[in-house]
Amino acid sequence: MIRDITIGQYYQTDSVLHRLDPRTKLMGTLVFIVSMFLADTWIGYALSAVYLAAVIRLSHVPVSFIVRGLKAVMILLLISVSFNLFLTNGEHEIVSFWIFHITWEGIQQALFMALRLIFLIMGSSLMTLTTTPNQLTDGLETGLGWMKKIHVPIHEISMMMSIALRFIPILVDETDKIMKAQMARGADFESGNLIERAKSLVPILVPLFISSFRRATDLAMAMEARCYHGGENRTRMKPLRYESRDRLAYLVMAIYLAAMIALRSVL
Repeated sequence: MIRDITIGQYYQTDSVLHRLDPRTKLMGTLVFIVSMFLADTWIGYALSAVYLAAVIRLSHVPVSFIVRGLKAVMILLLISVSFNLFLTNGEHEIVSFWIFHITWEGIQQALFMALRLIFLIMGSSLMTLTTTPNQLTDGLETGLGWMKKIHVPIHEISMMMSIALRFIPILVDETDKIMKAQMARGADFESGNLIERAKSLVPILVPLFISSFRRATDLAMAMEARCYHGGENRTRMKPLRYESRDRLAYLVMAIYLAAMIALRSVL
C-alpha cells in the first residue's frame, strides 16, 4: 500500500508531455480540475475520460502505474461513494432499509463522485509524473511572479511545495523500510481491532518522525552552508520559454474547457 503512492514521483521517459513548459502543465491541471466540477452529465464525464486518456497516451506513462496510485485513496473513495449512495434523496427509490434509502439519483450521484475523484487523482498525478521538482518550482515561481508585487513570497512558497513533493517518495521508502524492520522483529500490523491497529503504528510513526526531522535539519544546514537567501537576485540555468507545442496545448485546453462549459449550459 505504501509503495502505491504515485503523487510526488517522477517517471523518466521522453514524451510530448514531458517536454512541455511546466507552466503549461500547471495550467492544464487547473483546467482539468475546474472541468471536473463543471461535469454533471454522462456526456461531460465521457468527454473528460477521452481528454484524460489522450493526455495519458501522450505522456508515455504506463496506465497501470497511474492506476496504482488509486489504491492509496481507496478508503476515501469508498466513503465518498457510500455517503452519496445511501444519503441522496430522489424520486425513484430502489431499496429502503432503516434510515438508508437507495435511489436512482443516489446511484448516479455516487458514480459521478467516484469518477470525479478517480479522474482528479489521475490527472493530478500526471503533473508530478511528467514534471521534475525543479521544473515545478520554476513553473510556479514564473507563473505566479506577478504576486511579488503584492509582497507574496512566491519563491519561498514554490520552494516549500517543491521540497514537500520531493520528500514524498523518500518518506514512502523510509516508511516501507521501517515497516519491514518492525515486521522482522515480530510486529503485527494487520490483526486486531481498530484501536490495536492504531497502537501498532506507533513503532512506525516515532522513527519516521525522527528521520523526517533529521532530514529537514540536514537540508536546512546544507542550504545555509550554500548561502541560500530566497529568490532575491537569483538566476536560472535554463530560463523558461514557451514553444509552439505549448501554444498548441493552450489552444486544446481552451477548446476542452469551452466544450465542458457548453455542455453544462445546454444539457
